[in-house]
Amino acid sequence: MKYENAVLDDKELQKALIQINPKFGDFVTRVAGEAWGLPLIDQKTKALITIAIDVVNQDQVGPGNPFGAHVNMALQQGATREEIEELLLFLCVYAGFNKVAGCFGTLNEILK
Repeated sequence: MKYENAVLDDKELQKALIQINPKFGDFVTRVAGEAWGLPLIDQKTKALITIAIDVVNQDQVGPGNPFGAHVNMALQQGATREEIEELLLFLCVYAGFNKVAGCFGTLNEILK
């Protein structure tokens, strides 16, 4: 399901954020929702950007990690597995091969 605002319109995402911590969930929903509501960059591009940031920050493992949520968000906004894989390959050059390797492993687990 494609959302107009990938944070404010996704009730399942909000529920997952609140489960991490209620105050955290509320804060992230309000602040990220506002950022995702900015009009000039489309939702799919923003979702792909968040995946790139996860790669650079190495946020693809452990409890509460955002990588899986951002992959699902990108898919909901129309990104394909192939686009996400190409993004990861592109990031090898700028973020590092070792950082991307773990992300491919996690991506494969998410998309089983």
